[in-house]
Amino acid sequence: MRRAAAKKLRDNTTPHERLLWRALKELPMEGSHFRRQAPIGPYVVDFLCPAKRLIIELDGGHHNEDETAKRDYKRQLWLEKEGYRVIRFWNSEVTADLNSILERIYIELYQSRDAEAVRLKHTRR
Repeated sequence: MRRAAAKKLRDNTTPHERLLWRALKELPMEGSHFRRQAPIGPYVVDFLCPAKRLIIELDGGHHNEDETAKRDYKRQLWLEKEGYRVIRFWNSEVTADLNSILERIYIELYQSRDAEAVRLKHTRR
């Protein structure tokens, strides 16, 4: 069921998700990649780099609403308990400053903006 939901989400991506997805495919990463709308446990995450267990979430304005924010928080705690790192960006950031977002993602992957992109290895847990 989660796979079907993930496929449906992939088929209906937002303009901000499409923009970030195209940019992520250009990010220098040897031997690994990002997946979009990836099922993890009971959730489907926007973007996942399995080799680094890094999740990227894009949030629209409705994520400011109390109930949505509570669900996001509960979801993030569960993902972090499972060993994932979650970074979040607002949709408006994707439009306004995509380069800064890509730099932050690169730093999350390689711990430094000046680090050389090395081969990332995905190991199943």
